[in-house]
Amino acid sequence: MILATKKRVLFVCIGNACRSQMAEGFARTLGSDVMIPASAGLAPAPALAPDTIRVMKERNIDLRDHFPKSLRHLGRADFDLVINMAGLFLPKEFKGRVVDWEVSDPVFMEYAEHCEVRDAIEQLVMNLILELRVAPRTQFRGQGSGRLEL
Repeated sequence: MILATKKRVLFVCIGNACRSQMAEGFARTLGSDVMIPASAGLAPAPALAPDTIRVMKERNIDLRDHFPKSLRHLGRADFDLVINMAGLFLPKEFKGRVVDWEVSDPVFMEYAEHCEVRDAIEQLVMNLILELRVAPRTQFRGQGSGRLEL
């Protein structure tokens, strides 16, 4: 049996206080068999948004020990896939495939809307996990808004 190599996946948003942290939490919890996830922000916030911690706790994912990180915090780490949720162009230093996910930033939203964003991210991450499980040795060939073409 050939064991597939786990893909290194980076989730990026603006502050690394909500969206990318939720995505990393779901990826780490649900997809650790196919990926090694990380997250970072273009302009890291001072701390995670309290509602982000709360909505993830509802899914039994504890983010209390997480903290916002910058891209520089990652050093020279290479990623097979970069998921851009910032809605902005990313620095050109990434060697891996960049895929844009259009996800609203819940940082100033009401709690119910924060839950809706969490649910959308959970679905996107689960789709990614399933695609990686189906074609674990295939290179990323396309980009789009939420769906990878493997």
